Amino acid sequence: MADTKERTKPAKAKVETEPTFSKETYMTWYEQMKLMRRFEEKAGQLYGQQKIKGFCHLYIGQEACVAGAVSALTKDDKWITAYRDHAHPLALGTSANAIMAELFAKATGCSKGKGGSMHIFDKEANFMGGHGIVGAQVPLGAGIAFAEKYNKTGNLCMCYMGDGAVRQGAFHEALNMAMLWKLPVIFVIENNGYAMGTSVHRTSNVTDLYKLGLAYDMPSEPVEAMSVENVHNAVAQAAERARAGEGPTLLEFRTYRYKGHSMSDPAKYRTKEELEDYKGRDSIEAVKSTILINEWATEEELDQIDEKIKQVVAESVKFAEDSPYPDPKELYTDIYVEKDYPYIND
Repeated sequence: MADTKERTKPAKAKVETEPTFSKETYMTWYEQMKLMRRFEEKAGQLYGQQKIKGFCHLYIGQEACVAGAVSALTKDDKWITAYRDHAHPLALGTSANAIMAELFAKATGCSKGKGGSMHIFDKEANFMGGHGIVGAQVPLGAGIAFAEKYNKTGNLCMCYMGDGAVRQGAFHEALNMAMLWKLPVIFVIENNGYAMGTSVHRTSNVTDLYKLGLAYDMPSEPVEAMSVENVHNAVAQAAERARAGEGPTLLEFRTYRYKGHSMSDPAKYRTKEELEDYKGRDSIEAVKSTILINEWATEEELDQIDEKIKQVVAESVKFAEDSPYPDPKELYTDIYVEKDYPYIND
């Protein structure tokens, strides 16, 4: 049965006729979000063919939540998220080959085939992983930010979570410590309206989730995150606070996922009308319209970009299929840190 209670809807993604961002920024956003979309579409198809096993959570519809944040931060900032984690490393520069191989559980995957869809890691891209336990990444994000502050790097941590994760006690503990110690962390709630298949209105007395940060006197605000421009601006402002030593920010990204919670979820708890309404607010189409209106590229040129991205994704599938599975001996590696400690050697 569809959950008919009205949820807070993000505004329709605005088409910018007088944009405040450059042509280069819009073209980068378009290419990044298209890559996320095409990669996830292919992952869904491959899952249906049973080439990808286990759990698989797609990001289709939420692409602006990542693209706008990447453009607002530096390459040295750290990132951590939950198990809906394919799009974040793609935007940070992890190759589609390495991520697709990980989905196939191949040795050439970015987690050596040991993590699969829910545990993508890339240290070189400063992506500290997708995490399968709901809410577990939130205190980890605070810990990463503590390390950045302790080492005086000037960097921050972007810590993403779903709307269901705010029910976990660790969320509140992490927010309290982050504010107490003024940690350089931006907590992001990707509120796509449903914790698995249950709407926010049925699971929380507080439906404006950003207000949860106010209990800790943490700067907190909602962001209409179907707009990549809104995401960039909100993250840039929060980053400025963090780098100035003023501590954390909580942002509620109001977004939407076009697919179910995972590939096993038929999403019967929502109506077709709701889904089509949100597709009419699509962030990629808004960026495309801005590019076309400002004559930064033609329809044909954007089609060429799309074809190039499709080829990148197709090549990642071939790479994954041609790659070997991990040697069984790999079960015994990457368990402990391989480093000499006096108290261990003794």
